[in-house]
Amino acid sequence: MAAQPPLAFITGASSGIGQALALRYLQAGWRVALVARRSDVVKNWLDGSGTPADRYEIHCCDVSEPDSIIAAAQACMARQGVPDVVVANAGISIGMDTAERADLDVMARIFATNNLGLAATFQPFISPMRARGSGRLVGVASVAGIRGLPGHGAYCASKAAVISYCESLRGELRGSGVRVVTLSPGYVDTPLTRENRYAMPFLLDPDAFAERAVRAIERGVAYRTIPWQMGVAAKLLRALPPALFDRLLAGRPRKHRQGQGRSA
Repeated sequence: MAAQPPLAFITGASSGIGQALALRYLQAGWRVALVARRSDVVKNWLDGSGTPADRYEIHCCDVSEPDSIIAAAQACMARQGVPDVVVANAGISIGMDTAERADLDVMARIFATNNLGLAATFQPFISPMRARGSGRLVGVASVAGIRGLPGHGAYCASKAAVISYCESLRGELRGSGVRVVTLSPGYVDTPLTRENRYAMPFLLDPDAFAERAVRAIERGVAYRTIPWQMGVAAKLLRALPPALFDRLLAGRPRKHRQGQGRSA
Protein backbone atom coordinates (compact mmCIF):
# COMPACT_ATOMS: atom_id res chain seq x y z
CA MET A 1 0.00 0.00 0.00
CA ALA A 2 1.40 3.40 -1.00
CA ALA A 3 2.36 5.77 1.80
CA GLN A 4 0.03 8.69 2.41
CA PRO A 5 1.30 12.16 1.43
CA PRO A 6 2.44 14.28 4.39
CA LEU A 7 -0.16 16.25 6.33
CA ALA A 8 -0.29 19.91 7.45
CA PHE A 9 -2.76 21.13 10.10
CA ILE A 10 -3.34 24.89 9.73
CA THR A 11 -5.51 27.22 11.82
CA GLY A 12 -6.91 30.52 10.57
CA ALA A 13 -7.22 28.99 7.11
CA SER A 14 -10.12 31.05 5.73
CA SER A 15 -7.97 33.92 4.43
CA GLY A 16 -4.60 35.63 4.42
CA ILE A 17 -1.52 33.77 5.61
CA GLY A 18 -3.41 30.61 6.58
CA GLN A 19 -5.04 30.24 3.18
CA ALA A 20 -1.76 30.99 1.38
CA LEU A 21 0.06 28.34 3.42
CA ALA A 22 -2.67 25.80 2.71
CA LEU A 23 -2.40 26.49 -1.03
CA ARG A 24 1.39 26.17 -0.93
CA TYR A 25 1.20 22.78 0.80
CA LEU A 26 -1.52 21.53 -1.56
CA GLN A 27 0.59 22.56 -4.56
CA ALA A 28 3.47 20.55 -3.09
CA GLY A 29 1.30 17.42 -2.95
CA TRP A 30 0.50 17.48 0.77
CA ARG A 31 -2.81 16.74 2.44
CA VAL A 32 -4.21 19.48 4.67
CA ALA A 33 -6.47 19.80 7.70
CA LEU A 34 -7.85 23.33 7.71
CA VAL A 35 -9.32 25.02 10.78
CA ALA A 36 -11.46 28.15 10.65
CA ARG A 37 -14.52 29.74 12.19
CA ARG A 38 -15.81 30.40 8.67
CA SER A 39 -15.62 26.85 7.38
CA ASP A 40 -18.02 27.66 4.54
CA VAL A 41 -15.50 30.17 3.17
CA VAL A 42 -12.79 27.50 3.20
CA LYS A 43 -15.08 24.99 1.49
CA ASN A 44 -16.04 27.45 -1.24
CA TRP A 45 -12.40 28.29 -1.85
CA LEU A 46 -11.35 24.64 -2.09
CA ASP A 47 -14.29 23.79 -4.36
CA GLY A 48 -13.32 26.67 -6.64
CA SER A 49 -9.70 25.52 -6.75
CA GLY A 50 -10.64 22.01 -7.89
CA THR A 51 -8.83 20.38 -4.96
CA PRO A 52 -9.76 16.65 -4.71
CA ALA A 53 -11.87 15.86 -1.66
CA ASP A 54 -9.40 13.25 -0.40
CA ARG A 55 -6.69 15.91 -0.02
CA TYR A 56 -8.33 17.89 2.76
CA GLU A 57 -10.53 17.97 5.85
CA ILE A 58 -12.17 21.15 7.18
CA HIS A 59 -12.80 21.73 10.88
CA CYS A 60 -15.09 24.52 12.08
CA CYS A 61 -14.00 25.76 15.49
CA ASP A 62 -12.95 28.78 17.53
CA VAL A 63 -9.34 28.49 18.67
CA SER A 64 -10.04 30.83 21.60
CA GLU A 65 -12.03 27.99 23.16
CA PRO A 66 -9.51 25.25 24.08
CA ASP A 67 -11.99 22.36 24.00
CA SER A 68 -13.06 23.40 20.50
CA ILE A 69 -9.60 23.39 18.94
CA ILE A 70 -8.59 20.26 20.87
CA ALA A 71 -11.63 18.45 19.47
CA ALA A 72 -10.64 19.55 15.96
CA ALA A 73 -7.11 18.24 16.50
CA GLN A 74 -8.39 14.90 17.74
CA ALA A 75 -10.75 14.62 14.77
CA CYS A 76 -7.85 15.33 12.44
CA MET A 77 -5.76 12.55 13.96
CA ALA A 78 -8.68 10.11 13.87
CA ARG A 79 -9.41 10.74 10.19
CA GLN A 80 -6.05 11.68 8.68
CA GLY A 81 -3.35 10.69 11.16
CA VAL A 82 -0.78 12.69 13.10
CA PRO A 83 0.27 15.76 11.10
CA ASP A 84 3.82 16.35 9.98
CA VAL A 85 3.39 20.11 10.38
CA VAL A 86 1.04 22.04 12.69
CA VAL A 87 0.74 25.78 12.01
CA ALA A 88 -0.89 27.82 14.78
CA ASN A 89 -1.70 30.79 12.59
CA ALA A 90 -5.13 31.97 13.80
CA GLY A 91 -4.95 35.42 15.31
CA ILE A 92 -6.73 38.72 15.68
CA SER A 93 -5.46 42.29 15.76
CA ILE A 94 -7.47 45.12 17.33
CA GLY A 95 -6.27 48.46 18.65
CA MET A 96 -6.88 49.31 22.28
CA ASP A 97 -6.90 52.22 24.72
CA THR A 98 -6.28 51.10 28.30
CA ALA A 99 -8.25 54.11 29.57
CA GLU A 100 -11.39 52.48 28.12
CA ARG A 101 -12.93 49.69 30.25
CA ALA A 102 -14.36 47.92 27.20
CA ASP A 103 -10.87 47.55 25.75
CA LEU A 104 -9.84 45.29 28.62
CA ASP A 105 -12.35 42.81 27.23
CA VAL A 106 -10.75 43.28 23.82
CA MET A 107 -7.37 42.49 25.35
CA ALA A 108 -8.74 39.30 26.94
CA ARG A 109 -10.17 38.24 23.57
CA ILE A 110 -6.84 38.84 21.82
CA PHE A 111 -4.92 36.83 24.41
CA ALA A 112 -7.49 34.02 24.30
CA THR A 113 -7.04 33.70 20.54
CA ASN A 114 -3.39 34.57 19.98
CA ASN A 115 -1.88 32.88 23.04
CA LEU A 116 -4.13 30.35 24.73
CA GLY A 117 -5.44 29.34 21.29
CA LEU A 118 -1.90 28.73 20.06
CA ALA A 119 -1.00 26.55 23.05
CA ALA A 120 -4.29 24.63 22.75
CA THR A 121 -3.57 24.04 19.06
CA PHE A 122 -0.23 22.42 19.86
CA GLN A 123 -1.26 20.49 22.98
CA PRO A 124 -3.02 17.45 21.41
CA PHE A 125 -0.18 16.82 18.98
CA ILE A 126 2.82 16.90 21.31
CA SER A 127 2.59 13.38 22.75
CA PRO A 128 1.85 11.68 19.39
CA MET A 129 4.67 13.58 17.71
CA ARG A 130 7.06 12.69 20.52
CA ALA A 131 6.07 9.04 20.22
CA ARG A 132 6.72 9.15 16.48
CA GLY A 133 9.96 11.10 16.95
CA SER A 134 9.21 13.80 14.38
CA GLY A 135 7.06 16.82 13.60
CA ARG A 136 7.02 20.59 13.27
CA LEU A 137 5.04 22.90 15.56
CA VAL A 138 4.90 26.35 13.98
CA GLY A 139 3.88 29.44 15.92
CA VAL A 140 3.04 32.55 13.91
CA ALA A 141 4.23 35.59 15.85
CA SER A 142 4.90 39.06 14.38
CA VAL A 143 7.59 41.71 14.28
CA ALA A 144 5.05 43.67 16.36
CA GLY A 145 6.17 41.44 19.22
CA ILE A 146 9.63 43.03 19.23
CA ARG A 147 8.62 46.41 20.69
CA GLY A 148 5.37 47.90 21.93
CA LEU A 149 3.57 50.23 19.53
CA PRO A 150 1.23 52.98 20.82
CA GLY A 151 -2.42 51.95 20.59
CA HIS A 152 -1.42 48.39 19.82
CA GLY A 153 -0.62 47.17 23.32
CA ALA A 154 -2.70 43.98 23.37
CA TYR A 155 -1.54 42.74 19.98
CA CYS A 156 2.13 43.58 20.59
CA ALA A 157 2.02 41.92 24.00
CA SER A 158 0.32 38.83 22.58
CA LYS A 159 2.91 38.40 19.84
CA ALA A 160 5.79 38.96 22.26
CA ALA A 161 4.23 36.17 24.32
CA VAL A 162 4.09 33.91 21.25
CA ILE A 163 7.82 34.39 20.73
CA SER A 164 8.65 33.61 24.37
CA TYR A 165 6.21 30.71 24.59
CA CYS A 166 7.59 29.03 21.47
CA GLU A 167 11.12 29.51 22.75
CA SER A 168 10.16 27.78 26.00
CA LEU A 169 8.44 24.94 24.15
CA ARG A 170 11.43 24.50 21.88
CA GLY A 171 13.62 23.90 24.92
CA GLU A 172 11.12 21.44 26.39
CA LEU A 173 11.05 19.38 23.18
CA ARG A 174 14.78 19.44 22.54
CA GLY A 175 16.02 15.98 21.60
CA SER A 176 12.52 14.60 20.94
CA GLY A 177 12.64 14.98 17.16
CA VAL A 178 9.84 17.57 17.33
CA ARG A 179 10.95 20.99 16.09
CA VAL A 180 9.36 24.26 17.19
CA VAL A 181 9.52 26.99 14.55
CA THR A 182 8.65 30.62 15.25
CA LEU A 183 7.70 32.73 12.24
CA SER A 184 7.56 36.51 12.65
CA PRO A 185 5.90 38.08 9.62
CA GLY A 186 6.41 41.71 8.81
CA TYR A 187 3.59 43.36 6.91
CA VAL A 188 1.62 40.92 4.76
CA ASP A 189 -1.29 42.01 2.57
CA THR A 190 -4.18 40.37 4.47
CA PRO A 191 -7.53 41.45 5.94
CA LEU A 192 -5.65 42.09 9.21
CA THR A 193 -3.48 44.79 7.65
CA ARG A 194 -5.60 46.42 4.95
CA GLU A 195 -7.20 48.96 7.26
CA ASN A 196 -3.98 50.00 8.97
CA ARG A 197 -3.66 53.77 9.04
CA TYR A 198 0.13 53.88 8.78
CA ALA A 199 2.88 53.03 6.30
CA MET A 200 3.71 49.34 5.93
CA PRO A 201 7.26 48.98 4.60
CA PHE A 202 8.30 45.80 2.75
CA LEU A 203 4.65 44.72 2.35
CA LEU A 204 4.50 41.13 1.09
CA ASP A 205 1.92 39.29 -0.97
CA PRO A 206 0.56 36.30 1.05
CA ASP A 207 1.79 33.79 -1.55
CA ALA A 208 5.31 35.22 -1.40
CA PHE A 209 5.21 34.97 2.38
CA ALA A 210 3.96 31.38 2.23
CA GLU A 211 6.76 30.31 -0.11
CA ARG A 212 9.42 31.63 2.27
CA ALA A 213 7.61 30.33 5.34
CA VAL A 214 7.34 26.77 4.02
CA ARG A 215 11.08 26.74 3.27
CA ALA A 216 11.83 27.87 6.83
CA ILE A 217 9.49 25.24 8.28
CA GLU A 218 11.06 22.49 6.18
CA ARG A 219 14.50 23.46 7.45
CA GLY A 220 13.24 23.44 11.03
CA VAL A 221 14.70 26.84 11.84
CA ALA A 222 14.15 28.07 15.38
CA TYR A 223 13.13 31.61 14.42
CA ARG A 224 12.63 33.43 11.14
CA THR A 225 11.46 36.95 10.31
CA ILE A 226 9.85 37.28 6.89
CA PRO A 227 10.86 39.31 4.95
CA TRP A 228 14.43 39.53 6.17
CA GLN A 229 14.42 43.32 5.74
CA MET A 230 11.86 43.58 8.53
CA GLY A 231 14.13 41.46 10.68
CA VAL A 232 16.89 44.03 10.26
CA ALA A 233 14.48 46.89 10.98
CA ALA A 234 13.19 45.09 14.09
CA LYS A 235 16.71 44.59 15.44
CA LEU A 236 17.46 48.27 14.93
CA LEU A 237 14.26 49.26 16.73
CA ARG A 238 15.07 46.87 19.57
CA ALA A 239 18.46 48.55 19.99
CA LEU A 240 17.04 52.07 20.29
CA PRO A 241 17.03 53.62 23.78
CA PRO A 242 13.46 54.04 25.09
CA ALA A 243 13.52 57.84 24.89
CA LEU A 244 14.58 57.79 21.23
CA PHE A 245 12.09 55.02 20.40
CA ASP A 246 9.25 57.02 22.00
CA ARG A 247 10.16 60.17 20.03
CA LEU A 248 10.36 58.19 16.81
CA LEU A 249 6.78 56.91 17.23
CA ALA A 250 5.28 60.15 18.52
CA GLY A 251 2.22 61.05 16.47
CA ARG A 252 2.12 57.72 14.61
CA PRO A 253 -1.45 56.77 13.61
CA ARG A 254 -2.89 54.07 15.85
CA LYS A 255 -4.58 50.79 15.08
CA HIS A 256 -8.36 50.92 14.82
CA ARG A 257 -10.10 50.15 18.09
CA GLN A 258 -13.09 47.82 18.02
CA GLY A 259 -15.95 49.43 16.14
CA GLN A 260 -13.67 51.81 14.24
CA GLY A 261 -12.71 49.38 11.46
CA ARG A 262 -12.43 45.73 10.60
CA SER A 263 -10.62 43.84 13.37
CA ALA A 264 -9.95 40.30 12.20
